[in-house]
Amino acid sequence: MTADLIFVVLALMTILPAVVVVFSPNIVHAGFALLLTLLGAAGLYAYLGADFVAVTQVMVYAGGILVLILFTVMMTRMPQTGRKRFGLDRYVPAGIFSLAVFGLLYKTITSVEWAASEGAIAPTTAVIGTNFMTSYIFPFEYVSLVLLVAMIGSAILIREGQPDVDAGDDAATAAGDEEVPS
Repeated sequence: MTADLIFVVLALMTILPAVVVVFSPNIVHAGFALLLTLLGAAGLYAYLGADFVAVTQVMVYAGGILVLILFTVMMTRMPQTGRKRFGLDRYVPAGIFSLAVFGLLYKTITSVEWAASEGAIAPTTAVIGTNFMTSYIFPFEYVSLVLLVAMIGSAILIREGQPDVDAGDDAATAAGDEEVPS
């Protein structure tokens, strides 16, 4: 009985904010509702015994990516356009796509034979760490190199957008305030 109650609370903590994410007209409110959805999903992972995935969910998604999204949204200004789309051109494709995804999920859920695990659930963190450093060391290091190249590439792209400043220029010239000779 208690296990069912925990699952229902975690499922509601995941689903209800997800509905707010979809239907909220305010993007900041949608971002904070996404935080609750991600925390609910982490709770479900922990409840199912996937401790590493639960901690990764909180650290990477709720702690990193969501903060990045919220800062980006709060630091940028959305252009105000006069035309708002509220007609069938917006809702019909989204509805068709939603029904297709729901149908696929329903087919998957009903075709799998779900067996309940019995006994204590063993932690997965030690096994994952051992596999990372033994069997999967090459893919682990390869992914870290790919991420390093992506970081260097993004730094180069950001740097290319800025004007070059000579070392001898003063702060006023670097800021774009050129002196006019008299």
